[in-house]
Amino acid sequence: MNDLETPRLLLHPISPADAEHVAAGSPPAGARWAPGYPSPGERGAASRFLTTCADTGDPTPFCSYEIRLRADGVVIGGIGFHGAPDDRGSVTIGYGLVESARGRGYASEALRAMLLFAREQGVSRVRGDADTGNIPSQRVMTAAGMRLVDEDASLRYYLAEWAA
Repeated sequence: MNDLETPRLLLHPISPADAEHVAAGSPPAGARWAPGYPSPGERGAASRFLTTCADTGDPTPFCSYEIRLRADGVVIGGIGFHGAPDDRGSVTIGYGLVESARGRGYASEALRAMLLFAREQGVSRVRGDADTGNIPSQRVMTAAGMRLVDEDASLRYYLAEWAA
């Protein structure tokens, strides 16, 4: 599968070999990782991806993607689906950036691209959530076109959906 492109980013689908490096926190030869990548969240996502590959096969295109800067190819974070669409055409998405890349609109840009991609793949709804105190992540989802649909004591839940 090819990279998804935005004006400033390349969203690169990770392979099982890539995921092994991310899970181990050890870049492959020639990779350019920003300081702080991978975060514990990215390492966990890579481990889940590897488990999915072992259990049910590679879920691509509903997998994890590295967020790379187009200008120099440096990996600044990750974004991805938590699995293939369910029987209602729904997927869950998550994302994260290294601290030095935050506050520049990269997460919103990546999320908008992934929402468009999901819609093009026939997905009818994309869900996401953020801790109640994580205002920047809530702003990312709102900026990307998701709407707040529920909340509880610890999380705020967001949704993007389209008519079938």
